[in-house]
Amino acid sequence: MFIQTETTPNPATLKFLPGDVVLASGTADFPEAESAAKSPLARRIFAVEGVTGVFLGRDFVTVTKSDETPWDHLKPSVLGAIMEHFQSGAQAVEGDAVAAGGHASHDGEDAEIVGQIKELLDTRVRPAVAQDGGDITFHGFDRGIVYLHMQGACAGCPSSTLTLKMGIENLLRHYIPEVIEVRPVA
Repeated sequence: MFIQTETTPNPATLKFLPGDVVLASGTADFPEAESAAKSPLARRIFAVEGVTGVFLGRDFVTVTKSDETPWDHLKPSVLGAIMEHFQSGAQAVEGDAVAAGGHASHDGEDAEIVGQIKELLDTRVRPAVAQDGGDITFHGFDRGIVYLHMQGACAGCPSSTLTLKMGIENLLRHYIPEVIEVRPVA
């Protein structure tokens, strides 16, 4: 098995491409080791000292490290953990723990606007963000303000504010006049 790696805009995060499907649908975000109980793959990666976050996408694994640990020391161990997982034949996420990756639901008078926002996110934003090892999902819409949840390489990325304000906000405001601003949520 040959696993490729790619840098991301976030220097604390690397994207690993195992050349196989990681998740059949959705994404799974594990911002700390305690959240990885239902993911054999994430648990293996968290066993590597210095790993602080794991994000699973369709065909990639994004790993975030602590500032103190250099990638030169961490990368071989993470590669080994991913390889061991795929050789074991175990699923990335077990049993009834379904990968999320979906947008928050929204009913009410703004349902049509929210539908347009989600459509633009799914067709224009999320594919580009996935290239960088992350995901952005809709969290809410209130009085012209769109709230988005950033995951994977996007969470904590130095350029995420610029991406939100100059990229996503401008895109949404262009197509949907009711959108005034875009804000991240934790």
